[in-house]
Amino acid sequence: MEKQHEVFLQTLQLSPEAQVEFGIQQEISRLSSENLDLKEMLEKLEKNEKKLKKQLRIYMKKVQEYEADQAITHSEKRKHEISHQVAVQRKEKDFQGMLEYCEEDESSLIKNLITDLKPQIVSATVPCLPAYILFMCIRHADYINDDQKVHSLLTSTINGVKKVLKKHNEDFEMTSFWLSNTCRLLHCLKQYSGDTGFMTQNTPKQNEHCLKNFDLTEYRQVLSDLSIQIYQQLIKIAEGVLQPMIVTAVLENESIQGLSGVKPMGYRKRSSSRGDSENTYSLEAIIRQLNTFLSIMYDQGLDPEIIQQAIKQLFYMINAVALNNLLLRKDVCSWSTGMQMRFNISQLEEWLRGKNLHSSGAAKTLEPLIQAAQLLQLKKKTPEDAEAICSLCTSLTTQQIVKILNLYTPVNEFEERVTVNFIRNIQAQLQERNDPPQLLLDFKFMFPVLFPFNPSSLTMDSIHIPASLNLEFLNRV
Repeated sequence: MEKQHEVFLQTLQLSPEAQVEFGIQQEISRLSSENLDLKEMLEKLEKNEKKLKKQLRIYMKKVQEYEADQAITHSEKRKHEISHQVAVQRKEKDFQGMLEYCEEDESSLIKNLITDLKPQIVSATVPCLPAYILFMCIRHADYINDDQKVHSLLTSTINGVKKVLKKHNEDFEMTSFWLSNTCRLLHCLKQYSGDTGFMTQNTPKQNEHCLKNFDLTEYRQVLSDLSIQIYQQLIKIAEGVLQPMIVTAVLENESIQGLSGVKPMGYRKRSSSRGDSENTYSLEAIIRQLNTFLSIMYDQGLDPEIIQQAIKQLFYMINAVALNNLLLRKDVCSWSTGMQMRFNISQLEEWLRGKNLHSSGAAKTLEPLIQAAQLLQLKKKTPEDAEAICSLCTSLTTQQIVKILNLYTPVNEFEERVTVNFIRNIQAQLQERNDPPQLLLDFKFMFPVLFPFNPSSLTMDSIHIPASLNLEFLNRV
């Protein structure tokens, strides 16, 4: 109360114009505070909505499965009541982990298992269930020594997956689903190929399920190539979602409160890089999107090694887009932006550690952006400062360092611009590097993708096919 009374007395001593300006500032502060509270409330409501939608999908699936089980039970009960005969006891059957189907049913198999299948239908079952079912069908064709059937099924499978991916070329969930299933089918063809190099982790039961008559090495190569294509599509979709967020979230968003007023002289705060306040994003928005991607990939059984490669690729893109924009914009080359950037990058690094992804190499891809943020914060006057910059900025090229120094804008009248002599000193010390002349990073660059062999601990005879898949035409052997 005393502090408010003092402020009120000080306000009365101001001129009318100053009082109006002071009142406007107070109102702006109040509205900003209310805006932040509303933003936090909105984020909580969105998170709760997603949670409730996920629960609703789970309950709907349970209801569908329950209704299917009830229908089967009711049908069996009716048959029992009609027959009025002594029940014939069946002997327990030792399943061999194969599925038999007629050649004329192949199109129905592909339709129900690939082209018309939605990931949500099998989300509560064994991850990569379609891949296991397809391999069980391949095993039966191998068991009866029908090479034409094997060739037709594998060809139809590959064409079916390509058709689905073309139709859903912007659907991350569907693309991730078929990447995990294609990789799993590839792993099955290796694990049960009969090659000793792939059988080292097999149990005796799994070795019994190995193919007997056919060598499918050529199809393994085709599936490997298809997996790479699906992976590239997955990355393209994810990058398309993240890219519009990066500039405002990493360079413009005020993640550290109080730095909004410390802007380069002669520049006003920009609402967003696209000139539209509705398209501004916070770093939390990027982290939420990364969490969504990660959750989908884990839920669908995608190999951890592939997930790590995908995250590393996305972090490289975040680094490249943010750094390229920094190199092209004078209004963000300032000490305050460097502070904001370093804080934002530390949040991304913390996210990697929290998700046990720090060993993926994703954090290393952010090194150029980290060094650019540090360069904006370092002193830029003495020869000692130049030496410190040269020893620190090892991930930035000479052109990039010089460009940032040329663009650097003081935040107030007490700070001086970087002198020409200082920049020439930097250039002289960096001559030995022989850096490439390229200024901007290629944000479309992709790291080589590897699909390490990842055998399953499941046996083929332990796979249960839910009634929701509608594969009644299959006969289990």
